[in-house]
Amino acid sequence: MLYGIVAAAATLLLSALLTGVLRVPALRLGITDRRRRRPLPLSGGTAVALATVLVAAGADAAGLLPLGAGVGRMAVAAGCVALLGLAADLRRLRWWVAPAGTAVAAAFVVPYEETGVAAGVAAVGWIVVATAAFRALDHADGLAGTVGAVGAFGAAACATAELMDGLAALLGVLAAALAGFLLHNWFPARAGLGAAGALFTGFVLASSAVFVRAGQGIGAGAAVLYALAAIGCADAALVVLGRRLDRRAVTRGRPDHLGHRLRRLGLAPRAVPVLLGAGSAGGALVAVCVHTGRLSPGAAWWVAAAAAVLVLVLVRRPVTPVFRPRQRVASASSQVSERLRVRSG
Repeated sequence: MLYGIVAAAATLLLSALLTGVLRVPALRLGITDRRRRRPLPLSGGTAVALATVLVAAGADAAGLLPLGAGVGRMAVAAGCVALLGLAADLRRLRWWVAPAGTAVAAAFVVPYEETGVAAGVAAVGWIVVATAAFRALDHADGLAGTVGAVGAFGAAACATAELMDGLAALLGVLAAALAGFLLHNWFPARAGLGAAGALFTGFVLASSAVFVRAGQGIGAGAAVLYALAAIGCADAALVVLGRRLDRRAVTRGRPDHLGHRLRRLGLAPRAVPVLLGAGSAGGALVAVCVHTGRLSPGAAWWVAAAAAVLVLVLVRRPVTPVFRPRQRVASASSQVSERLRVRSG
């Protein structure tokens, strides 16, 4: 317990330090995102991945927090996924590259001896879907870090119940790394997570859930896996449904995610991650109770029902920006000027 607390504290400090130090190199290399009309350095992803892997590997090498062969292999695969995400941050890749790379990494970490081949292939598919859904949560300040940290605590509780101390230690270190990153990512953010950190975090969370449930009941396992990833699944469902209703390409980016639509309802920027983090905590609590037998697998239907209501309420909210009066006049003037220029040309 003492070693775990020390490792978590060291990870939090290291992640916060690396996120700040790597901001300048990220800006110079162009590893940025656009938020509030200014470049946001995506230094948090590299910081979270490095802090998690370095502390976990160091504690394992010192014999303080042994990870085990399977968890160590998962950490290595997650590092490879983070490198793929870093490549996506550096230059625009085709939409299928990240899911394909995630699938290859997942295929090496799924415990087929416990799941069987058919369930193992399904687990690979789930890891790919859950990782992609978590990546999409990195669209608002503080959101991905909050949901990821809550999910890591929930998965760690399930691992602890199964006496998987190495996996619980890795998840605790990941939660601490995300907490350190949030010191720079809370609104207004000074650093972002990026594809590197989002893919790394989503892969670790999804793979850990598969490890915990491997060899157990399929119904309860599906309930636990979904409840842990409920917010990411709701965001993905909202985006897909909204874009299909608008007859737009699903793979084309647009400000139509959960955070964007909640802001359109009038929520403050800091309230969005708090609200969705609370929803993630509720899902994680249901997952832990189902995993430990305190609730039946049917409890996950309540989580699914709440997510469905949220999606149906928000799917028809407009996603185009609303201008203030002065901005509206300026926008109209610019449109008129553009039309006159086109006609005169």
